[in-house]
Amino acid sequence: MAFDGAFLSQIKKEIEQQALGAKVDKVHQPSREEIVLVLRGKGTGGKLMLSARANSPRIHFTAVLPENPPAPPMFCMLLRKRLTSGKLTAIRQPGLERVLLLDFACINELGEAVTNTLAIEIMGRYSNIILIDEQGTIVDALRRVNAEMTSERLVLPGMAYQLPPAQNKKNILETSPQEILSGLDSMKNMPLAKGLLAVLQGLSPIVCREIAQQACRGQDVMTQELSPEQRERLVFFLRRAAGMIEDGGQPVMVSDLNGRPFDFSFLPISQYGTGAVTSVFPSFSELLDAFYARRDQLERMRTKSHDLLQLLANTTDKLSRKVNAQREELARCAKREELRVCADLLNANLYRLEKGMPFADLEDFYQEGSPLRRIRLDPALSPSQNAQKYYKDYRRAQTAERMLTQQIEQAGAELAYLDTVFDALSRAESERELGEIRQELAEQGYLRRSGDKRRLPAALGPLQFTTTDGFTVLVGRNNRQNDQLTLRTAGNNDIWFHTKNIPGSHTILLMQNRQPTDTALHEAAMLAAFHSKAADSAQVPVDWTQVRYVHKPQGAKPGMVIYDHYQTIYVTPDEEICRKLKKI
Repeated sequence: MAFDGAFLSQIKKEIEQQALGAKVDKVHQPSREEIVLVLRGKGTGGKLMLSARANSPRIHFTAVLPENPPAPPMFCMLLRKRLTSGKLTAIRQPGLERVLLLDFACINELGEAVTNTLAIEIMGRYSNIILIDEQGTIVDALRRVNAEMTSERLVLPGMAYQLPPAQNKKNILETSPQEILSGLDSMKNMPLAKGLLAVLQGLSPIVCREIAQQACRGQDVMTQELSPEQRERLVFFLRRAAGMIEDGGQPVMVSDLNGRPFDFSFLPISQYGTGAVTSVFPSFSELLDAFYARRDQLERMRTKSHDLLQLLANTTDKLSRKVNAQREELARCAKREELRVCADLLNANLYRLEKGMPFADLEDFYQEGSPLRRIRLDPALSPSQNAQKYYKDYRRAQTAERMLTQQIEQAGAELAYLDTVFDALSRAESERELGEIRQELAEQGYLRRSGDKRRLPAALGPLQFTTTDGFTVLVGRNNRQNDQLTLRTAGNNDIWFHTKNIPGSHTILLMQNRQPTDTALHEAAMLAAFHSKAADSAQVPVDWTQVRYVHKPQGAKPGMVIYDHYQTIYVTPDEEICRKLKKI
């Protein structure tokens, strides 16, 4: 992983420079695997993020404070009790291990001075955050590890804290380059980058590849095939890497050609050539904020909205199967005219028929030439009763067709509505937005209403944007807000936008006694397309009309409207442009 022990040592220096001596003002736990310590002091402090997520474990200062749950978890309450007002006195890192120990001078319930230690272990899916008292005993951990999970190292309250098992590797800060070369020589023949990774402690694959690439001038060389010159260069670059670790490295992020970050390091990276772009950040914390913020936000929302996604998926699947069955039944009803014809033919030939006949071959005067039609009869019924039975089946099929048509139409509208909820859920960025969607689904009968009597937080307002020529654009976050925005907030002369036949947000371009410009219309249409299911598509059709021509049918579900007098514009959503237009 890129967050290696050497990178952690740079974070340790940042925390020492920025927060040593600061006091814990607040403790938050935004999610099950994240802790945020708000540190304050004279000229020091910041929001220190500790994450034990399997795919993004880390510690750093953050400017992106995640939204907190309504009620703090138990571990958060424990940290508040033990650490609040405690002063950060020391930060320790065993060698270049991916473990950081933060010591806090605190006052316990008896008024005695004690030292509490918060350990963060950055080890992929085994990452953990552990609170330890001054006797070295575990008070509690974010993840408890019992005997059923492992027999090597238990992490449970009341047990003595032990560091994770050390790897039998060399510390580049304590080992000479010659000893490292000897370690490489004693191993089996393998690519140099892999050899360095196997020998050195606290260095990630990207760092080992960079050292090997620089030492061998971009060639893939095996450990047993290093030339004398390559060995000399390897010694130089090992010393250079050690020097950067000791003196302070360079926060470097590596992105693909589409701008998506995929790696980072504490030293300059050149191994990708023109296949990637490197960016240098002012600090390691800012680098990690940029690298993880968006991905973590999506992960948090995916976790918190899992039950809603499951509900919508199950409801949609059930409704789709029901509609398919109704369509099959409707197809059978299409043959109802044959039932009426059979009834008419039987009525016209009652004099020729007798009770007990299993069938009757009668001239079909509805067809040219009057060909014979064989009609099945119930032998237990009289000819007249058989005719009435056919009429009855005809009327039943006629009624079924009418009802099925209505039911299929209603189900189609319901599926379209659920699709809009799916879309709003995919774009939700906060707990409050999820809460509004939950409330909407409860009002529509898809969810049970919560028995929690606490006052609901105030609803969020619509997203606000400003076009490059100064017009204000409002975008609804969900269906309830779409109704509020279109039917109550917007004026008759304002312009309404929505993707054509595609789930998305209602978008309003406020006129404010002005005439719309082509730029304003285009950018508002782009915002409508970006906040829709077609955000990743090109040439998205967006309908626009004055709000006066938008109406909500009686009984329609939230967000569902009809409109006329519209025009259609085709736009390609551009995320960067939309972000720039957003009003902070």
